[in-house]
Amino acid sequence: MSGQTASASNPIIVDDPYKRLEIILNPDGSLTRNPDRYPNTSATPDPKQPIPVLSKDITINQSNSIWARIFLPRQALHTSSKLPLVVYYHAGGFIHCSAASTIFHVFCSNMALELQAIIVSVDYRLAPENRLPAAYDDAMEALHWIKTTPEEWVKRCADFANCFLTGSSSGANIAYHAGLRAAEEADDLEPLKIRGLILHQPFFGGSEKVESELRLVNDPILPPGVSDLMWQLALPKGADRDHEYCNPAVGKRSKVLDKLVSVGWRVLVTGCDGDPLIDRQVGLVKLMEEKGMKVVSEFRAGDHHGVDFMQPAKARALFLVLKEFILSASATVPGDGI
Repeated sequence: MSGQTASASNPIIVDDPYKRLEIILNPDGSLTRNPDRYPNTSATPDPKQPIPVLSKDITINQSNSIWARIFLPRQALHTSSKLPLVVYYHAGGFIHCSAASTIFHVFCSNMALELQAIIVSVDYRLAPENRLPAAYDDAMEALHWIKTTPEEWVKRCADFANCFLTGSSSGANIAYHAGLRAAEEADDLEPLKIRGLILHQPFFGGSEKVESELRLVNDPILPPGVSDLMWQLALPKGADRDHEYCNPAVGKRSKVLDKLVSVGWRVLVTGCDGDPLIDRQVGLVKLMEEKGMKVVSEFRAGDHHGVDFMQPAKARALFLVLKEFILSASATVPGDGI
């Protein structure tokens, strides 16, 4: 199936994206999701449990059901050293999953251990019940919560002057748009200082299909038809794929990148050429470089979208890249970032 190719004049459509995603669109605009598709894992906050990374759930906004799962390397409880703070936004095409989903619980737990960082994994509102920019609003609310929270693990163990925004797939899209806003709201976020963005296989699109989307039209993991449906459910009603939330090369968001240059953040973009989104990701890197941003790209040969959640060895390799990036960005002159 993945070996088939297509062209703009001869696309190959494999199946029903609703079936692929195991969702039913209801007349009121909500989704019925298969509750067994993404199992959950409970937090493990008790220091008596013999595990290397502890986790706990904290409410951010009860009325909007916004919360976060905090991941803390156990040894941080026994040292006065502050750890880098990584704010993470989970994947799921804007329509699936939560910070409690087992795949992201395991990923964030391992990331906290390998990076020796505190991870705050934000649970944001999902589309289509809450279309974009709801997730971006929630992402920013989480940052404002972090800067003033009395929560012990964050207040005691996190280095507020060494913060990074990251996410996977649609979560990387959220991290990107939250980053654009955060760069414009520098003063309001103090004492939080963001040093960089880490965009892990970021989810972007556009009205006109790019070569990698045509080449991988029948990709078994994330075929473009599935991406199209996710965007249809997530974007504001009536918006097309060239809306600024989806396509970073259009609209005022392209100009806002100038602000990221002025705050001096570093950006890491990761991906692989077996992902239909690869050309979008390469295009974003080029756009940022043209703006004069400090961008590091890590594009691997082969692999597929979401591979780092499925293969522990790939995740470990990714975490090494992230750790090196964080160390490099943390070594910038004090006063950089916001």
